[in-house]
Amino acid sequence: MNCTINNIENWLKENLTKERFEHSLGTAECAKKLALMYGLDSDKAYFTGLIHDCAKCMAKDKTLEILKALPLEDGEFCNAKTHHAPVGAYIAKNEFGINDEEILSAIRWHTIGKVNMTMFEKIIFLADKIEERTRPKECVELINLLKEKNGLDKALLVCYKNTIKSLVDRNLPICSSATEIYNSLLKDSTNNV
Repeated sequence: MNCTINNIENWLKENLTKERFEHSLGTAECAKKLALMYGLDSDKAYFTGLIHDCAKCMAKDKTLEILKALPLEDGEFCNAKTHHAPVGAYIAKNEFGINDEEILSAIRWHTIGKVNMTMFEKIIFLADKIEERTRPKECVELINLLKEKNGLDKALLVCYKNTIKSLVDRNLPICSSATEIYNSLLKDSTNNV
């Protein structure tokens, strides 16, 4: 595939629901803003945000088929809602011909994250949560945190805290990587006070 924005958008329109496509556009716009705020490549952030959910609407059997062929780390298989992230990185590389490891890694980790995420990975992770087109306005707290010193890590910490609380409230399992990331962010936040 010729990897232009127009070609990617057309592919996404054909392979995502209308709402998921809107979310992808919102994530791209938000990622671009965050990249500009933090001095990163805004075009690359836009592109990554645009394609981050490229596998979200893929049939479950196809998703599982691809997952079985991937080297997964602990936690990547714990929740079916997160499977599209490593599969999305696979699609980006094999369908779109993307070889930029920073883009591929940001797509792969945009759902569960990992300890010691790069600034670019953090931006894509957060843009997915706070984009304004389809996400609820409850993200105002996160958006405000991003303006503070160490804002990316503070916003990530709130994301993980809310996720863990939500899982506990619903009696759902918490994958070990979520608590490991939370603990790492918490430790870093106390060291940066």
